[in-house]
Amino acid sequence: MFNVLQMEEEVQKYTVDDALIAMGSGKFQIYLLAYAGMGWIAEAMEMMLLSFVGPAVQAEWGLSPNKESMITSVVFAGMLIGSYSWGIVSDKYGRRNGFFITAIFTSTAGISSALAPNYATLIFFRFFVGLGLGGGPVLSSWLLEFIPAPRRGTWMSLFSAFWTVGTLLEASLAWIVMPSLGWRWLLAFSAVPSAVLLIFYQTAPESPRYLCRTGRTDEAVEILERIARLNQAELPPGILVSDHQVAKVFDLPSEDARLLSPNKGEIEIVDSLDSTSSPQKGTSVFTLLSPQLLRSTLLLWVVFIGNAFAYYGLVLLTTALSSSDNKCTPNHSPSESGKSVDVNYKNVFITSFAEFPGLLLSAAMVDNVGRKVSMASMFFLCCLFLLPLAFYQSGGLVTPLLFGARICITSTFNIIYIYAPEIYPTSVRTTGVGVASSMGRIGGMTCPLVAVSLIHGCHRTAAILLFEAIIFVSGVSVLLFPIETSGRDLSDEVSDMNQEVELT
Repeated sequence: MFNVLQMEEEVQKYTVDDALIAMGSGKFQIYLLAYAGMGWIAEAMEMMLLSFVGPAVQAEWGLSPNKESMITSVVFAGMLIGSYSWGIVSDKYGRRNGFFITAIFTSTAGISSALAPNYATLIFFRFFVGLGLGGGPVLSSWLLEFIPAPRRGTWMSLFSAFWTVGTLLEASLAWIVMPSLGWRWLLAFSAVPSAVLLIFYQTAPESPRYLCRTGRTDEAVEILERIARLNQAELPPGILVSDHQVAKVFDLPSEDARLLSPNKGEIEIVDSLDSTSSPQKGTSVFTLLSPQLLRSTLLLWVVFIGNAFAYYGLVLLTTALSSSDNKCTPNHSPSESGKSVDVNYKNVFITSFAEFPGLLLSAAMVDNVGRKVSMASMFFLCCLFLLPLAFYQSGGLVTPLLFGARICITSTFNIIYIYAPEIYPTSVRTTGVGVASSMGRIGGMTCPLVAVSLIHGCHRTAAILLFEAIIFVSGVSVLLFPIETSGRDLSDEVSDMNQEVELT
């Protein structure tokens, strides 16, 4: 018996994190970045077009402001359900299956909505577009699980750049398509990136971390070997194990400690963990509300709601404040021609371009300053940019103020999608991010009522002050997060999160 235990101790072991760090970043991660980035472009375009389609459909079909707002809100309603559902699906059945189904929903419903003959049909298909868009967090979590821990902030910031590309593509597309071809062609063209995901789906690998945790170690090793070949690197010596199979030396939390084999007592503890953390039980949403994760989960929900409200509200505010020469028109009546929507596409494009400096700013801060300080400072700075807009300003001042606010909220948007997957263990990672993203859709659903109804109803000051309050609360919530995740390894189990909070 002693000889068997001694032999087990002599066998070297490595985790997915160890393998990724040893192999580094290279061609493999670049390919994954391009694939996941196409999904991010697709979601950005579908969300950005909401600020153009609503006014155009209102003009063509003579809709009331509430019905115009519903075109946007119904997408967020679909995303609320989708974000929750696809997170659970991907934690239970795999990341690939999760984003494959969402791409089908988004592309099919997107093209169908371009052919909608009436308002009710358009609302129906836009809901299913939102249902598919709810799978966006699955792609970000999938990409995150292939990135070495020391480089996660940089690579996920690069991933966020694709969102900015998507918003600029949509603004440019609207500038070209809307005046000549109309909103139907804009909807059709905007569905193309989702279709591209389906075309290249077979080349997308499953997450080795997910495979390892669900007992499919051989498949995980095959993918890691593929990464090694493309990156011209080598895997660490030994056998691949999941994090919770490696002994945890709590008083010496070093990298060397991760390579030790468990003794008999520790094996019993690991077996107990295995029996209580099966994929079926581990993906339960109730795990997110366990004592270990409750604080992080509730604060994350608040930040996602506030961030979504502010970001999508600013997108819609840009259109609303760039229309009619920035004048209040409470008695606006739809044009009979269907083509007199006086959106200033130039100003919308300029403010959309603010996402590039926002992206660069978040990339510079996220690893050097930390996730929490970066997000909180940007939330508070956004409040300063928005405050003057509570009162009527000249057109030359509105655009710079919106530009600055968009920089700040883009930075927080990018960083929260880096931070959120890092605070959850693998067993509930996409479920946690999916539910948080789903909660964020509540903010997205309510922001059209502010950006459209209140602005058109001449309640501009009330609208901006509401933005101020929500953004400020979001910034305070960030400061209350229990851990800073910059530079930390991803955890596989809830028990690992307890240790990290204790060490913070």
